[in-house]
Order: sequence, then C-alpha cells, then structure tokens
Amino acid sequence: MGSDTPETVADIVAAHRAGTMTPAQTVARSYQRIRDHNDPAVFISLRDENDALAEAEALTSKDAAAVPLFGVPVAVKDNIDALGLATTAACPAFAYSPAQDSTAVAKLRAAGAIIIGKTNLDQFATGLVGARSPYGIPVNPIRADLVPGGSSSGSAVAVSAGLVPLALGTDTAGSGRVPAMLNNIVGLKPSLGLISNAGLVPACRTLDCISVFSLTVDDAMTALAAMAGPDSADPYSRDRPLGPMSAFPETLRLGVPRNDQLIFFGDHASERAYGEAIERWAQLGATLVEFDLEPFYETARLLYEGPWVAERYLVIRDLLASSPDSIHPVTREITAAGARLTAADTFASLYRLQALRRTAERTFANFDAMALPTAPTAYSTAQVLADPIKLNSRLGTYTNFVNLLDLCGLALPASMRPDGIPFGITLLAPAGRDAQLASIGRVFHADTKLKLGAKGLTQPPLATLPAAVSGDEITIAVVGAHLSGMALNGELQALGGRLLEATATASDYKLYALDTVPPKPGMLRVDAGTGSSIKLELWALSATAFGKFVAAIPPPLGIGTIRLIDGRGVKGFLVEPIAVNGARDISTFGGWRAFMAEKAAV
Repeated sequence: MGSDTPETVADIVAAHRAGTMTPAQTVARSYQRIRDHNDPAVFISLRDENDALAEAEALTSKDAAAVPLFGVPVAVKDNIDALGLATTAACPAFAYSPAQDSTAVAKLRAAGAIIIGKTNLDQFATGLVGARSPYGIPVNPIRADLVPGGSSSGSAVAVSAGLVPLALGTDTAGSGRVPAMLNNIVGLKPSLGLISNAGLVPACRTLDCISVFSLTVDDAMTALAAMAGPDSADPYSRDRPLGPMSAFPETLRLGVPRNDQLIFFGDHASERAYGEAIERWAQLGATLVEFDLEPFYETARLLYEGPWVAERYLVIRDLLASSPDSIHPVTREITAAGARLTAADTFASLYRLQALRRTAERTFANFDAMALPTAPTAYSTAQVLADPIKLNSRLGTYTNFVNLLDLCGLALPASMRPDGIPFGITLLAPAGRDAQLASIGRVFHADTKLKLGAKGLTQPPLATLPAAVSGDEITIAVVGAHLSGMALNGELQALGGRLLEATATASDYKLYALDTVPPKPGMLRVDAGTGSSIKLELWALSATAFGKFVAAIPPPLGIGTIRLIDGRGVKGFLVEPIAVNGARDISTFGGWRAFMAEKAAV
C-alpha cells in the first residue's frame, strides 16, 4: 500500500471532492483489501459489495461539501446496530436483525459514510484482549503473536491493516483504547453521552460509550463531530456541544503519576517508552505536574469487584439461564458473578464512587489533562489463553477507572519499542474536554513521526486549524446581511469584529427570504438531517461588543445555538417560526449570498 494513494479520512474526502478518486472506487478498494488480507476473524459479517457500491455511486448526487465523510468506508463493531446486518455481540445464540440503524450509524450515513461490515469483538464486549469470541481471534497486523486487544478487536485491526480508514468501537473499561495501542492507531473515547447509545447492545449501560478508531486524531474528530449530539432515544444522552480544536496552547499543564505508583508488571521496555513519551511532552512545552494515582486505582477496582458486573449480567441473564453453553466460558465466569450482588453492595459502591469523583475533580484542578500509559504491557495470544482473567485485568490498569469518573480519553501511538511492540499513551480529562484533548494530542502524534497503523504509511502534515477565539471573545455565526461585503457587515466591523472562517451548518436548517429593509434571511431549525446545509461566516466579538450586537437585533430574529457541519455548536441568528409563514423558502440556494447574486442578475 503506497502512501501516494489517499488513506486517511481527510485525504479520501479531499480526493472524492476533487474527483481524482470516486467513492465507489474507494469502497471497491476496501473490499479488495479485505479479500487480500484474508483474516476471517476480523469481520463477523460483510455487507453485500454491490449494495455498498450502489450507495457510494448515489453519493454523487449530493453536495460533496455538505457531507464531511463523503464516501468514507466505515466498519462497525458488532454490538452496534446497522440495518441490513445482524447484530451478534459475538454470540450466535444472541443474534438478531435490527429494525433500524443505531443513531450513531444513521448519523455516519447522513454524513456520507459507507458501512462495509460488522467487526469481531470479545463476546458481549467483555474483555480487553480480543481472544474471547467464537468467531476467532483477529491477527494483530503489527506483530502476529500479540493479542489484537479488545473488546473492539476487529475494528482496531481493520483500521491498522488499512481495510477501512475509520471504524466504530465501544468503550466501557478500555475497549476503545487498549486495541488502539496494540495496533498503532488512534482511539478516541468521547465523553459519556456525547454520542447516542441508542442501538448499542449494552455492556454496562451507565458507563458505555461508542468510540472511534482512525489513523489520525483529525480523522477521529471528524467522525465524532458527525455523530455527536443529544438523542431522545437514549436516556443517557447529553446535550454537550463539541467545541472546536485549537492551536497547541502556550501553557499546558500535564498530570503524570509519581514514579513509585506506576505499574508495568516488570515490562522495562514499556517503562522506558513511557518515560520517553513524557519527555517528549516536556520538549513540546508542557509543564509536568505530579499527582497521586491511588484514588484512580481504587476506582478501577470498583469496576469488576463492585456492582457494575451486575449490569453485564443483566444483558445476558436470559441467555445464561436458557443456554449457558452458548456463552464463552470466560465471559460466563465474569458475568455470572453479577447475580450474587445485593442492593446494599450497590449503594455502598455508589457512595464510595461519589467520594472518589470529588477527589478526581480536585486532582484535575491542578492540570489540564493527565498522560498515562494506555496499557502497562502487551501479551501474546498464547499467554492470554493460558491465563485469561489475570492478564486481561492487567491490560486495564490505566483504563478501568475512566468511565466511572466521567472522563474523556484519547489514546495515541507514542513509540515502537525495539522489540516491535507498539506503545501508546492516553490523555484523560473531565467530560466535555474532548476537543482540548484532540488539540494537544494531534501535535504529540505528529511529533512522534511514527508510521500510521501496520502499513508503514507516512503521517500527513497537520492541517492548519481555523483561528480560535481568545480572551473574552465570543463566536457568532452570521448567515445574511452581516456576511462579508453585504449590507450590514459594517456593524460587525464597527464593533471590532474579526472574521474567523467561512463554514456551513449541519443539514438541520431552512432558509427563508424575509420581507425586510434591507433584505434579510431567516434561518429556521428543523428536525436533524431534514433540512439543508446553509453557508455562513463565524466572527469573533468581545463579550461587551457581543452584548451590544445582540441587543440591537430586531425581531423576528434572535440568537440561538447553531450546529455546524463539523458538529460544533456556536451562537448565531435564528428566526421565530411564525415569521416564515408566507416567506419564500430559499434553502436550495445553500446560502444568502447565492440567493442575492441571482436576485441581482434578474
């Protein structure tokens, strides 16, 4: 596989938009690579190739600029529903045919992605090794003797081996992070509730999140932006707008554990690799702040020694009773313990967890993020099969506490050890800081100059990020007469406004021509995906200027939160629904400027 062909999501989308490669060609390439790779344990089921190609060809009728994942092939972990493919959770006796896509998959399709197939996993997402599936053990493409990592084994292998540039995993205790390290790829574990879990077979319903595997941080964030957003179908969904990535901060404080608290189980190569990674952060300008890791270890112990095992038991309780032999013996041993827990056990653990959460909050007040080993070591498949529970537990040393403490995480390749085993670090921060982790993580990954995945691909240059707001500035989106060169743009300039970027909304809006002087549009929010993507500009105003600007807005316009095509939420102009009665719907123009240009030409 040559690096001259587009391999990352960003490069594939750019090639499709430029017409140098078509979505159908990229999808056909994925299927050919899957055949050539010849590892039947990576995918549990594949979509019919002709069906996928037909969907890819139909994309040509869409506005390529309005779909951020235009023609990108995606693999989906087989505990996430995708219409037309069975959901098995790696247990044939549990399998069912979903009536609809999961919300996450539906959003990916709306963003132009093409679903290729369903990937293998540790059964019922219970495990961090990738060796607990009746569908076999995917071969680690970095080093064939190593476990691929789990539970999202097939998804991580598919990205590392270049079969697809993007895959969905899930993460409850590290299943979106440990496989990322073992396959030399990026694993993004978002804040809980940021991506809807509707259509996900739960492992622990209160802790699960859908995660992303990709070759670069930017690719993972593109996928996250496409999927993020509240969903009434998921009671654990949260309305938490995804912020923009920004330049590497001038001052970055990074938490690192005290040396005497780091655990590597005698793996000196991993210990050295972590020391080198921390030194790299220091060279990038980060101030290293030591902290006490013991409360985080205690939290991790709660996950499997506490009542959360009962959540796993609830998912397969009926199957355990009716057909226990259909469940992998290790999975059965772990989950059956959940039946023995009492309500008193549960409340005692919840009380302790709440105290540990307060401790974690105080710890994070001292730095921006913490940088930990993704896993303390790596094991061969033979080792794991000989001692499945203890070695699996060790791989979760630095991951098991994360979702219990409501943290977001980003697993990054850090180095390739002299013995050919990949080593990675994970950045962690309180929920809601996903974009901040990505902003610093992308710079670290680029600085390593590591090849991407298992195919020796050269890292692409880091894309320049849009200008960020600074100090007390507030971003405002303008869609009409305040656009650059339009009738009211002088108002923004008089207030010291600064143009940040031109972009577009998500396909959640309609644009109407209002009967005003001077002429103005009204943008109305409609159901997600049922409207059009409307072009707009983002401007920065000081807090004082923003207040003056908003105070002068005449009805029927007002300020609300607008969802952008990349998933960000910003303040901007919206119209009262009653004001569009009888107004001309100009959504098909894609923006006010195009409408005014046509009007002037008449």
